[in-house]
Amino acid sequence: MGSSVTIDFSRNFDRELKKLLKDEIKALAQKWQKLFDSLTKQYSGKPVAAVKSALKRESMKLGGSFSDRELTDYATLISKGTSIKVKLK
Repeated sequence: MGSSVTIDFSRNFDRELKKLLKDEIKALAQKWQKLFDSLTKQYSGKPVAAVKSALKRESMKLGGSFSDRELTDYATLISKGTSIKVKLK
């Protein structure tokens, strides 16, 4: 005979899941913030193409990826020396 499992996805499932993952999400956001801060220091004033390449390479190390448009937008901000702030919702 087999056994069965019942999972009750309550209305509060998203909120409960966020509570469980809160520390992990916060740590990941901090890693992304460090990445953006580091790239801004290192690549401010550099050509957007160089920043874009570095951002793509470094974001992959964190398991992330951006669309080409997002890469261009972030690289442009970094090239201009604009501070990018990572915020959690």
